[in-house]
Amino acid sequence: MKSLLLATALILPAAAQAQAIPDAQRTAILSDVDGRAATLASTAKTIWDFSEVGYQEAKSSALLQSELKKGGFDVKAGVADIPTAFVASFRNGAGPVIAILAEYDALPGTAQTTDPTRNQIAGKAAGHACGHNLFGAASVTAALAIRDWMIANKVQGELRVYGTPAEEGGSGKVYMVRAGLFDDVSATLHWHPGSANIVSVGPSRANISGKFRFKGLSAHASASPERGRSALDGIEVMNVAVNMMREHVPSSIRIHYVITNGGEAPNVVPDFAESYYYVRDVDPALVKSVWARVVKASEGAALATETTVSNEITGGVYSMLASETLAKVMDRNLNAVGGVAYTPQETAWATELQKSLEVKRPLAIAGQVLPLGRDGDGGGSTDVSDISWVSPTIGLSTATWVPGTPAHSWQAVAASGMSIGAKGGVVAAKTLALTAADLFRSPETLAAAKAELLKARGPNFKYEAMLGNRKPALDYRKPMAAGK
Repeated sequence: MKSLLLATALILPAAAQAQAIPDAQRTAILSDVDGRAATLASTAKTIWDFSEVGYQEAKSSALLQSELKKGGFDVKAGVADIPTAFVASFRNGAGPVIAILAEYDALPGTAQTTDPTRNQIAGKAAGHACGHNLFGAASVTAALAIRDWMIANKVQGELRVYGTPAEEGGSGKVYMVRAGLFDDVSATLHWHPGSANIVSVGPSRANISGKFRFKGLSAHASASPERGRSALDGIEVMNVAVNMMREHVPSSIRIHYVITNGGEAPNVVPDFAESYYYVRDVDPALVKSVWARVVKASEGAALATETTVSNEITGGVYSMLASETLAKVMDRNLNAVGGVAYTPQETAWATELQKSLEVKRPLAIAGQVLPLGRDGDGGGSTDVSDISWVSPTIGLSTATWVPGTPAHSWQAVAASGMSIGAKGGVVAAKTLALTAADLFRSPETLAAAKAELLKARGPNFKYEAMLGNRKPALDYRKPMAAGK
């Protein structure tokens, strides 16, 4: 499987490069996005305020659907058995199908104001520490601008926006791929908030994530401990076993966990406990094999503690198989758009926030476009990867955060809710829109991207979701209570 990932580094013929649309049309698209910049910022801030976690993004999803409906898109909600997922379509005759992805889920435990210093919001359970509020708003902005261009220039084809919930561990896109919603898509475009402007073709990490639930017997922890069998002991023995196992897995493997339920009171032997595990690697097959060993560790822990254990895979994604063909088109457009320009006030804000960063990078990076990225896997995982195995796919990152800001941090939450974040969203919207327009006008590029994908994934490939045939894990963000 790993060898398939290396096959993406192809030398493509000159004919595979998209011809730019006329300058006048490019100017019109850029002006269209600029005219929607205030709405993009407002929408992003509203979703930032909602801060809804995976599969609970009802208000965020409804807001994006409403904007697309107003913009002339036909919207189908609740696709793939996910209430907050949707597909919005604008069809202008027969032609290629270009997809743009939109995310909007927040991360639990990351609430923060837009101050450049640590200032949690009391009573707020989640925050947009990965900037998905910007992701959704900018993608919709790009789609509305492309629709205007298609109508004005009588461009044939179909433009779709995929509203994709629960990217953070819930694998929402996987269920949409499994349902066949991307089978006819000619090219899929996406983006992500970040601290630099770059198009990347590097792989991500495949992963499997899930919950382990131990059940035991309650008893008074002091008066009659011999009558109890601690479910928490089961969790702890499992964790020890897995931590011992780290020495005996490939060094590229990543395993991490939290205990989501460890009991309620120290003087009660807990009869229920739950942990939440991730296993990651670039090679999907290796992830599956190590996950099987983690399951064995849980079973051994249950035997040792005279408890019982069950497990539920709540998420699972492939590694990214990004398209070199599409990357060259998107990279050219990102360079044409350029980076983010700070005002003096934004510079002062960014300088203050930067004091809290462990890694400090020049603020000028936000205004630059970095060379096409090919190295490394970035360490993270995304359910966009599953789409990349069935549809030619490419994405970019833009400087929505202060250079040096790590994802999933309070600093990312702060920037995602203010003007710096929105400016990065505008860069993304413009790049997505120009790239989609180029692809609509370049069937030879789409054909080359499809041929590249077929070669990279190898003969006889059949998509099978890493999470199997289970239904969407709509409650994965809710710890299971004892007795359930």
